[in-house]
Amino acid sequence: MKMSLIPFKVTAFLVTITFTNLRFLSLSLNTDGLALLALKAAITTDPTDTLASWTETDPTPCHWHGITCINHRVTSLSLPNKNLIGYIPSELGLLDSLTRLTLSRNNFSKLIPLHLFNASTLRFLDLSHNSLSGPIPAKIESLQALTHLDLSSNCLNGSLPASLIKLKSLTGTLNLSYNSFSGEIPGSYGFFPVMLGLDLRHNNLSGKVPLVGSLVNQGPTAFAGNPSLCGFPLQTPCPEAVNITISDNPENPKGPNPVFIPGSVENVKIKTESIAVPLISGVSVVIGVVSVSAWLYRKKWWANEGKVGKEKIDKSDNNEVTFKEEGQDGKFLVIDEGFNLELEDLLRASASVVGKSRTGIVYKVVVGGRGSGTVVPMVVAVRRLSEDDATWKLKEFESEVEAIGRVHHPNIARLRAYYYAHDEKLLVSDFIRNGSLYSALHGGPSNTLPVLSWAARLKIAQGTARGLMYIHEHSPRKHVHGNLKSTKILLDDELQPYISSFGLARLVSSGSKFTTSASKKLYLNQTISSATGLKISAPYNVYLAPEARVSGRKFTQKCDVYSFGIVLMELLTGRLPDARPENDGKGLDSLVRNMFREERPLSEIIDPALLSEVHAERHVVAVFHIALNCTELDPELRPRMRTVSENLDCIKLH
Repeated sequence: MKMSLIPFKVTAFLVTITFTNLRFLSLSLNTDGLALLALKAAITTDPTDTLASWTETDPTPCHWHGITCINHRVTSLSLPNKNLIGYIPSELGLLDSLTRLTLSRNNFSKLIPLHLFNASTLRFLDLSHNSLSGPIPAKIESLQALTHLDLSSNCLNGSLPASLIKLKSLTGTLNLSYNSFSGEIPGSYGFFPVMLGLDLRHNNLSGKVPLVGSLVNQGPTAFAGNPSLCGFPLQTPCPEAVNITISDNPENPKGPNPVFIPGSVENVKIKTESIAVPLISGVSVVIGVVSVSAWLYRKKWWANEGKVGKEKIDKSDNNEVTFKEEGQDGKFLVIDEGFNLELEDLLRASASVVGKSRTGIVYKVVVGGRGSGTVVPMVVAVRRLSEDDATWKLKEFESEVEAIGRVHHPNIARLRAYYYAHDEKLLVSDFIRNGSLYSALHGGPSNTLPVLSWAARLKIAQGTARGLMYIHEHSPRKHVHGNLKSTKILLDDELQPYISSFGLARLVSSGSKFTTSASKKLYLNQTISSATGLKISAPYNVYLAPEARVSGRKFTQKCDVYSFGIVLMELLTGRLPDARPENDGKGLDSLVRNMFREERPLSEIIDPALLSEVHAERHVVAVFHIALNCTELDPELRPRMRTVSENLDCIKLH
């Protein structure tokens, strides 16, 4: 009889017997330790002796390798890339304070145990790159605190569970790629938040991609590698699309053909004798979503099929291209000399969504290759600004963007070009391939980096400080970044940091159109107040200086210093900065201050991954003190970024 078929009472009985036997070996090890010993017993091969420190004679597992505790309870189990062979035991579900479980890049096999999901406090679950099989248990919906789920690169099968939409906190990652899931994509997945990183690549999915909710914002990359999947944004048309009549006169079409209109969880077939929606217009008008991929399709890639408007491209000698469509003037301008990109290259490129935020959507765009004006393929990042910035006039927009473009520093992502039209604004910058510092510290679909060493973290802190100092000092305008956090710090192959999104705080109105010149001026002066309609969600609010959270206060360079201090704490602790159970319900700055005020051991607050680098302890304490200075409540007590940068540069590895 399979374990999954044994009634829960019987399972609990067997677990009790197991724990009873273990207690004969140890009368002092707590329940969490016994559950972890069940994992050790389920592992048949441990080539690096990772679990050698896990012994039944210990009174607590809190000092075992890969274990993090708070208040003597296990809150994190992290054993990635250890080449462990075995299976995941049900007993891990008894870790009722566990918030983070990472067993990625090992060789765990068999089914995902049903009772694993009794650990209902889980927020981060990464079982990727193993050999797990079978379907996803329906009981996964009990993980109501889960924000990150990565089951990619396994042997999982069955249909995609529609019940995943019940995970109301799932806002970070849902990665189910490289498995053997089959059937259609549930339409309910369109109700996932736009910010969720969805990855369904390389399965056996079939049918039409539902054009519902957040799914219409996904690029083709999220669905690639499913040969039987069709529809937008893939280039494979669905069979029913062949039967749709493309009328030469959309205003007065004829013919009783039914029209399939995306916009609900299931496709609704509507019969009409007076309305026939052409294939391309149906996608762009009914959905009502203008993304870069749809923008490119509508203006170029599908222009020959649907003939949406008339195109005329005028090019002058100064690399300036004017794009005109249906009476609307658009302007594409390369602002960086030597950057070989033309609008035609952009129109021919393939794009995929790599990030979403309140400032807009970011796409990875591969420019070049066969048939392109650029000989060598080039990868750029294209940010489509939020639609609520349509009140910008061309000259004002040009002035702001060109000011951003003049900021050149090795630690700042460089703006290369922009496109302006009344209802469409794009910024083209360098694509930094290793994702963000946030992903490197907390995991994510784009993260392929190993755990960051102390040397890497110090390098990132020093480079980011230099970049922010340059933003503050290079111009008499006393620029501020205004939105610094770990998601805005990008890493290249050498872990060199790049500050991104500089200037966006001035370009995007955060969901509120300026209705008066006074309100517009208020926002241009970087004032954060209700007049701008700015709404700060809790995860982002923690990076804001206390004075910036008050209505009517001006955002200053000292606010940037505070945000940088929070990023430093995030680097040192490996923890998310907002109030959460692993932070004792406090913001990260309050937690760190209390730890130092009470003279608690450094091991209680530092990222467990750094504990083995004991030689770095003195340096780590020094950086903690810099972070505490940066996050002083009184902005007058915070140092300037030049002082911060110089103090960090004084810290040497040896």
